[in-house]
Amino acid sequence: MNAIGVALVGSGRMGSFHGESLARRIPGARLVAVADPAPGVAERLGADRAYSDPAEAFADPGVDAVVIAAPARFHADLVVAAARAGKGVFCEKPMALSLPDADRAIDAARAAGVVLQVGFNRRFAPDWQAARALLDDGRLGIPRLLRSVTRDPGGFDPSRVPPDTIFNETLIHDFDTLRFLNPGAEAVEVYATADALVEPEWRERGLLDTAVVVVRFTNGATGVAEACFEAAYGYDVRGEVFGSGGMATLGDGRRTGMIFSGAAGRTVEMARSDQELLAGAYVAELAAFVAAVRDRTPAPVGGEDARAALAIALAAAGSVRAGRPVRIEEVAK
Repeated sequence: MNAIGVALVGSGRMGSFHGESLARRIPGARLVAVADPAPGVAERLGADRAYSDPAEAFADPGVDAVVIAAPARFHADLVVAAARAGKGVFCEKPMALSLPDADRAIDAARAAGVVLQVGFNRRFAPDWQAARALLDDGRLGIPRLLRSVTRDPGGFDPSRVPPDTIFNETLIHDFDTLRFLNPGAEAVEVYATADALVEPEWRERGLLDTAVVVVRFTNGATGVAEACFEAAYGYDVRGEVFGSGGMATLGDGRRTGMIFSGAAGRTVEMARSDQELLAGAYVAELAAFVAAVRDRTPAPVGGEDARAALAIALAAAGSVRAGRPVRIEEVAK
C-alpha cells in the first residue's frame, strides 16, 4: 500500500523527534513536508518540501495527514484548519487551552470526517497498557485509588512558562492517565494546591512549578496527580492503580534494568528526558495514528479525551485560585 504522506507543523524539541520518527521509524508513513519558519529542518529530516506557513502544507495534495507540534496556543486553530482541508490530524497535547476551542477542534474533525488523535503518549507505554489490560480483564477489580506522577528534570526558563502551564501542559498527561486507568468513569470534582518551589522569585508573576491535584470520579474512586518542574535525579513518570482485586504499579524511571553493586553501594541509572524514557511510546502513538488514517478507523485517543483532560486542568487551576474544590460542571458550562 502507498505510504501515508505526513506534514510536520512545528519543529521544536518535540516536533523534531516526531519528524525523525515519521521519516525513519514508522513503516507506512512518509514525511513529505515540514511547516516551520526555521530554515533547514525539512532538509535535515529528509522531507521533500519546506513551508513557512502551515496553510501551504494543508493545501499540499501530497499531504494526507499532519502532525501538529507547534506551541500550545496555536493548537486549536491549526487542528481546525487542517481538518477543514481534509487532513487527518495528530495534535500534541494540549489540543486546546479552552473548552470552546476544544469543541471547535472536535466539531471540525467530525464535520470533515477525518481522524483526530491527541498526543497522550503514556497510553502507549508498555507498563500503562499492561495495567489497563488488567483492568479490562477484571483482575484489578474496581479502581479505588489512583496515582500519577510527573517530575521533570529541570533546566527550564521561567520567563518562557505561561501561567497554568503545570496544569495545561504537564499534569494534563496525568489527568488523562487517571481517566485511562479508571475506564468508564469521569471526573466530578477537583481540589488542587500549587506553589513556586523551584523558582520562588517567580511566584508573584504567576509561575507555579509544583502541584498536587486530587480528582474525585463518578464511580467513587479518587485519583491523585502530582508534578514538579525539577527533579535532581532525572525524568520521573510513575503511576499506581489500587483496585478491589489488587494493585498495579507503573514505571520506575530507570534508564535500563541494570543495577550496579559496588564499593559505594547499589546504584541505578535514571532517564534524563521524556524522549529517553518514553521513546517507544512516542513512536507507538504516531504508528497508531498513521494506521487510523490509512484504515479510516477512529483514533485510539481522540478529541473528546483531550477535552475531558483539559476540563480537569481548568478545574485544578480554578481550585488553586479559589482555595477550594471545584466541580467539573463549574468549568464545563
